[in-house]
Amino acid sequence: MKSKMRTWNVAMGSLSLLFLCVSPALAIATNPSQENPYTERNDDSVTQQRTRKVTGVVLDANGESIIGANVVVKGTNNGTITDLDGKFSIELSDGETLQVSFIGYNSKDVMVGAGENHIKVQLREDTQKLDEVVVVGYGTQIKRAVTGSVQSIKSEEMADMPVAQISQKMQGKFAGVQINQVSGKPGQGMTMRIRGQASLSGGTTPLYVVDGMPIVGDISTINPDEIESISVLKDASATSLYGSRAANGVVLIQTKTAQSGKKLSVDVYGGIQYVPEKGRPDMMDASEYARFRKEIAEENGLAVDPAYQHPEALGKGTDWYDVLFRPAAIQNYSLSYSNGDGKFKSSTVASYFNQDGVLTNSNYQRFSARANTEYVFSKIVKVGVNLAPSFSINNSPQSDGNWTEDKGSILQGAMLTTPLAPYKNEDGSIPLVASGPGLFDNPNWYNVVRLNKNKTQNTHLIANAFLEVEPVKDLKVKTSINADLTQNKWNSFKPSTSGEIYKAPYQIPEAKESNNLFYTWLWENTATYSKQIKDHSFDLLFGISAQKYHSEYTMVTGTNFPDDKISTFNAAPTITADGNINEWSLLSYIGRINYNYKGKYLLSAAMRRDGSSRFGKNNRWGNFPSVSAGWILSDEEFMKPLEKTISFLKARISYGIVGNDQIGNYTHLATITTTNSNFNNALASGRSISGMGNPNLGWERNKQVDVGLDVGFFNNRLSIMYDYYSKRTDALLFSLEVPISSGFYNIQSNAGKLKFWGHELSVSSKNLTGKLQWTTDLNISYNDNKCLQLGVDDAPIIGNNITQVGERIGQFYGLVWEGVYKNKEEFDKYPKHAQADVGTIRFKDVNGDGKVTQGDDRDIIGNPVPLWIVGMTNSFTYKNFDLSIVVSGGFGFELANMVDQFAGNLDGVFNVYKAVDNRWKSPENPGNGRYGTTKMGTTAPERDWFSSRFLYNGNYLTIKNITLGYQVPLRNRDIIKGLRAYVSFQNVYTFTSYIGANPEVNISNTGTTANSLQQGFDYTTYPVPRTITLGLNVNF
Repeated sequence: MKSKMRTWNVAMGSLSLLFLCVSPALAIATNPSQENPYTERNDDSVTQQRTRKVTGVVLDANGESIIGANVVVKGTNNGTITDLDGKFSIELSDGETLQVSFIGYNSKDVMVGAGENHIKVQLREDTQKLDEVVVVGYGTQIKRAVTGSVQSIKSEEMADMPVAQISQKMQGKFAGVQINQVSGKPGQGMTMRIRGQASLSGGTTPLYVVDGMPIVGDISTINPDEIESISVLKDASATSLYGSRAANGVVLIQTKTAQSGKKLSVDVYGGIQYVPEKGRPDMMDASEYARFRKEIAEENGLAVDPAYQHPEALGKGTDWYDVLFRPAAIQNYSLSYSNGDGKFKSSTVASYFNQDGVLTNSNYQRFSARANTEYVFSKIVKVGVNLAPSFSINNSPQSDGNWTEDKGSILQGAMLTTPLAPYKNEDGSIPLVASGPGLFDNPNWYNVVRLNKNKTQNTHLIANAFLEVEPVKDLKVKTSINADLTQNKWNSFKPSTSGEIYKAPYQIPEAKESNNLFYTWLWENTATYSKQIKDHSFDLLFGISAQKYHSEYTMVTGTNFPDDKISTFNAAPTITADGNINEWSLLSYIGRINYNYKGKYLLSAAMRRDGSSRFGKNNRWGNFPSVSAGWILSDEEFMKPLEKTISFLKARISYGIVGNDQIGNYTHLATITTTNSNFNNALASGRSISGMGNPNLGWERNKQVDVGLDVGFFNNRLSIMYDYYSKRTDALLFSLEVPISSGFYNIQSNAGKLKFWGHELSVSSKNLTGKLQWTTDLNISYNDNKCLQLGVDDAPIIGNNITQVGERIGQFYGLVWEGVYKNKEEFDKYPKHAQADVGTIRFKDVNGDGKVTQGDDRDIIGNPVPLWIVGMTNSFTYKNFDLSIVVSGGFGFELANMVDQFAGNLDGVFNVYKAVDNRWKSPENPGNGRYGTTKMGTTAPERDWFSSRFLYNGNYLTIKNITLGYQVPLRNRDIIKGLRAYVSFQNVYTFTSYIGANPEVNISNTGTTANSLQQGFDYTTYPVPRTITLGLNVNF
């Protein structure tokens, strides 16, 4: 276990080095009497303007001291922070003004009189927050004036979570947004759905827009430290300006820009990860498995193999999960600098993130930087350039997946391998094979994770530049050019001494390498005009947008290498190659008008017209309009008697149409393939049409209605946001059968309809506001759906999931499990299948024909998608301490644990769950009804027929994060302006009855790709680790 100790030492060593580096500065900052050796003294310097020291105290409305309030001489970098008693001391010149601020309170400017040496400042609690500016499509808007369904969070609400990607920080924060961490593999992306899925064959991923640039692919490579705010646009009025790509919702990500003054900060954390017990399958140990094999032989009248003759003498044997997994280090170093003074403003963030995977030989590293700059030439001209390069390296064995489809699934193979086989011999050598009597030959999985190479390198650059001109008052014209460039290079090598499930060494060595290069550019030109005429306020937007995407993909495979030492392709006798080029383009016109009368009657209308190369020539253009209205009732005279109770009340309603263009780049075109034909007894090569094109193929259209209510109680200490939505997807992309006389089988067409509806509730409350402050943010959402039309004849789509008219999308479809035939009496009483016997699994005769058949007796047996999504954040502050707890969960769904198909196999060829011991053994000992008899010739239906026996309640509630922080009081702030230390726990605990490792793995097969028609299956994925970190935030 030297590698595990080495990993621990790296983590602890990094933390020790961190504290050693900051301890000299800490000593100086906390001891004003100690001279700073890093600051040169100049006793001859003379201040040209007379300065004096002013002391003071900052209090809240109740007279309680406010700890950590910012006190700054306005217009300068001279500032301090109040101490534990709310007191401060600062030097200032005559005529200067102090600006006092604190989070959750209204800031206050205080003019210090010539004779004043001590002042008292009282801050009022900022309970309104209605003038908060939120990011919306193509601009910003005051929160109280928003008429669409928009939720946003700022960087302070996501701070100090030791995670690699933005999506993890978003979990539990937004109503109606389902975010699943389906795998704990380092660098692995997450799945996100906003208000359910909006398509069957089209994509279901929301559109991500980073600083105005729509991102192709996921956002896992973006450093969370660079984020300033995230807005989720959910209804059509909020998303319609993104038109053909907005059916699945829009996520707007705003990165950090320069703030007033100069600020340098360092954020570092390091910690350890490990697999919690919940993440480990409960498999039989050596003695239990030997007893199981012995009982199988005895129950079938066979001789017991000597290897299993004395189970009690075998002990625990090999725990393959214990062999493969380890404690692993995680560390992050981030440096940021902001300069918001003068005409040139800049914000720079540079970070290094390193995460060792809990699976041996897995690691993810990311180097990232972002520079956002802006230069103001004059009052009418402004330019800016933003650059965000990143580079990541991901080394990760092929751990996830279903071994029947992908033989490289290491975790599933390790689960099923006999615990009697050692992973290391007594002499320290490592055997190549892990097998036993009557078992398939499997490789030694410890060898597989060590020897297999599986490396991905990702180089990513997001860049944009803009020019903004205000030629006349209130009119702004802006042009911007954006680029997104990515190169993704993957290579793997499997030596002959490795192997796959069922395939022990020696195997044919194989190398693979792919190179995926893609880029997209976006040119946008917009004009905005804002005008206030008495009680009337107008905001107008018009724009033109052009975007092009290009990708090149190459895959090379080499096999039959002469040995394992050389893995370059020039040493491979057999080489195959494949590749493709993809392109699409989009031309768009956008327009929007926001109008309000007296600030309380709100109206918004928007339109986007898109032309896309992805659709047929007869249906290439689409119009996506929306309209929304709002009424702030709390501003009306008839509400004044209730203003002490209801401090804010706004009603909202919206309607709009958006589209889904995630259908592939060439779906509308006929496909051509190579073919051979006989001409004059000679073979000739040529081309033939293999698939029909459809020039009328058009957009999937999503029509949405949203009704909302925003309410604030008791001076907005309690705020509630409620939305009801109903949306309908028409012109659903669907494969229609065509007459065989056409020479083809089907054609892609727009011939389907889906309906979605739901309720969303967000509640924010300030429970305590004294010395102990406590706030709660809670969100609950309900999402449901129904299929209204499928093609021309409404024929259902059937597999282990079924989608049919009148029912929810993709429900589980299989036999109904009713326990076992406990005895001869039950066997004679109930319908049965051909292989049934006393002790076998009993299925329901659904069609009532007196017998059970696999094809005819299937029924809807479960729902794979949560109907309810919940999230909650509790934040506490007391003096210099702060505590936050983030919780998220899903309810109202089932999961199919397909590992049970093998880990519950009664033939004895795999290791099995401990629960298998509670199988049917006799009429007197029938077990719990989940596992039947081991009698030969009867086990196949139990194993192979998909039924409700594989389904488990998927409900879960996870404590995602607990962070405890401490703001270190500093007496001298000449060097260090602020210092905060914290400890954070990620993936703390999951409350669930689900048998699998991760109830969030509700996606088919590998857990990485969402399939709307086949979901809810768990074939095991890389476990999500529990993480404990220590961190420091230092501001200079």
